[in-house]
Amino acid sequence: MAMTIQEHKERSARSYKLLLWFAMISMTMMFAGLTSAYVVSKSRTDWMKDFQMPVAFFISTALILVCSLTFLLAKKAIKKDDRNTTTLMLFTTLVAGAGFVYFQLDGFHSLAESGAFPVGGAGSITISFLYIIVLAHLAHLAGGIISLLIIIYNHFKQKYNSGQTLGIELGAMYWHFLDFLWLYLFLFLYFFK
Repeated sequence: MAMTIQEHKERSARSYKLLLWFAMISMTMMFAGLTSAYVVSKSRTDWMKDFQMPVAFFISTALILVCSLTFLLAKKAIKKDDRNTTTLMLFTTLVAGAGFVYFQLDGFHSLAESGAFPVGGAGSITISFLYIIVLAHLAHLAGGIISLLIIIYNHFKQKYNSGQTLGIELGAMYWHFLDFLWLYLFLFLYFFK
């Protein structure tokens, strides 16, 4: 029995979503391993117990939450064929995502100014873990920004509408995952000292 075009689209969409779920589960396992190593290393005698999270990381946390909201609004807007709102929300997500990266890097700058280094004579295992965890998240966020740029490009090529939202849906799923992941990491690093 021949498959209709709609059935093929639905099957492809399920496959893409399943692949994304597998990727997100893999990333979750990687960060679970990093946070487990952090917990084990906390018993070291040279662990910094009075470490203060840079203010820039609080700002970046607010910005990544904005990304989730604006991506959600972009998805809702395209389902209503509201191209102008979709464009605005996608660009707002991009700007907030760039702001997240800027404040993450500013947080590292603040750490360096306060004398908290990951390696060297003044280095600390606590700061090393912070760098590894944040940089690993930023690497995954780079993938999110690239996918967002592709989504924006496709949006301008008018590939999305109320009947074709798969790219935006996948992008939103990934950004929500990145947001949830950062929120978990931030709270973990903030409270588990």
